[in-house]
Amino acid sequence: MVATDPRPEEPAQVRIDDLGLLFAVLPERVRHPLKSEDPSTLLEIILDLGRAPEARYTCGARPLGSDPVSHDEIAHTISRIGSFGSDNRAGIEGTLHRIAALRNRRGEVVGLTCRVGRAVTGTIHIVRDLFARGESVLLLGKPGVGKTTLLREAARVLADDLGKRVVIVDTSNEIAGDGDIPHPGIGKARRLQVPSSELQHSVMIEAVENHMPEVVVVDEIGTHAEALAARTIAERGVQLIATAHGTTLENLLANPTLADLLGGVEAVTLGDEEARRRRTQKTVLERRSSPTFDVLIEIQSHRRFAVCDNVAEAVDALLAGRPEPPEIRERRDDGSVEIHTAAPPARPSGRAADQSRSEAPRKIFPYGVSYSRLERAIRALGVATAVTPHLKDADLVLTLRSQLRKSPPKLLEAQRRGLPVMAISSNTQAQIEELLSRLFAVEHSYEAARSEAEHAAETVLAENRPVVLPPRPAPERRLQHILAAERGLGSESRGREPFRSVTLYPAVAPERPE
Repeated sequence: MVATDPRPEEPAQVRIDDLGLLFAVLPERVRHPLKSEDPSTLLEIILDLGRAPEARYTCGARPLGSDPVSHDEIAHTISRIGSFGSDNRAGIEGTLHRIAALRNRRGEVVGLTCRVGRAVTGTIHIVRDLFARGESVLLLGKPGVGKTTLLREAARVLADDLGKRVVIVDTSNEIAGDGDIPHPGIGKARRLQVPSSELQHSVMIEAVENHMPEVVVVDEIGTHAEALAARTIAERGVQLIATAHGTTLENLLANPTLADLLGGVEAVTLGDEEARRRRTQKTVLERRSSPTFDVLIEIQSHRRFAVCDNVAEAVDALLAGRPEPPEIRERRDDGSVEIHTAAPPARPSGRAADQSRSEAPRKIFPYGVSYSRLERAIRALGVATAVTPHLKDADLVLTLRSQLRKSPPKLLEAQRRGLPVMAISSNTQAQIEELLSRLFAVEHSYEAARSEAEHAAETVLAENRPVVLPPRPAPERRLQHILAAERGLGSESRGREPFRSVTLYPAVAPERPE
């Protein structure tokens, strides 16, 4: 489902780069050729002792002369910037530019990486409503996709436009720049610098205890101590906006250090009846506690965002093997925002159901999915399809989401052939059955199955004779077995799929496996 956001047209994005201040600290012979190139694509300037200086642009690297960099030129640059910290980084007062040092064994600087820092305003428009709600927001995305830029813009909007007390914990000085005066890109937000990265968690707590913020902004939560500090902040009623080391909800949940940001994961052993009811194994994964963050935004590109509006529900669905597709927000060329929401799958009935079954794949090629589990799921549901070991014979490819991200040659070949590719998050019987049920429009009439079993149980108890129930799919037969056990009756499944059915006995009889 696609909808166009009715909010007003997005304000034009403005890039503030202060390149003149960066060029001013460089040697004259390096500065001069830089002025003749397009400055908007400049990424960094490299000054390595004994090598020619180099400028790196988005389209590639270009030399800045042929003479090698000397000790005097490196010293010239160092004398015009701030002092280096323990992370070998320095900056230029009032800008976002960052200078990183390469040192030899004696600690002497033998190389400089002068990285261009730009503040881009107008980027928050696409997700501004999520920040304005006052809920804690976690940003994920690949390096360089714009997480820190969005953090900076969020701090400015919350402080200036919404009038909130905002404190930024700026560990690497990438949000507000180096020096005692923060970059104007953060607006009225206040900034706490961190002496060293190991102390970030303690400065996060200090921000809450000493400065009474309504919002705390943190870049790159990456350790267990920082995850605990984040939970402490959120539990005190302070809105937390942060980024974390991860790109998707799924891989963050698999990170044992940072999974607590999403509520944590623990293994739970279910009883036999509960496992049958859920159609899962006896040991399952469940969320341990409430997530630290209410909303998760995956920044897929500068124009495209995937939004999990309720982290708790998204994590529960993922652990249950039924991952919910996120809301996709995409910025169009005209400045409007297009929102793609996943429509609930329609269940065909009558003639439409018959048509969907006739169009369903006759042969499925599993890639990364258990061949035997897929076969068992097909038999259990009684659907009209088969497993094939040959891609050329397949009508559909079934794989794992982890395989899709790797784009292996076999899946690329399937795409070239025009074959539909469907993915599940984990290689379990329950997830395979769930996908096949949707694909073949299998209807599970649990209430009808329960009613049949209850009526048959009354007959068995009253007349002391076995009763054979009508054929049912495996999930419904499991429900009937559970009901028989509750009534103190015996039960077993007989027959071949799709005509396999349950028989109830007046005395407990050994139950045969499904």
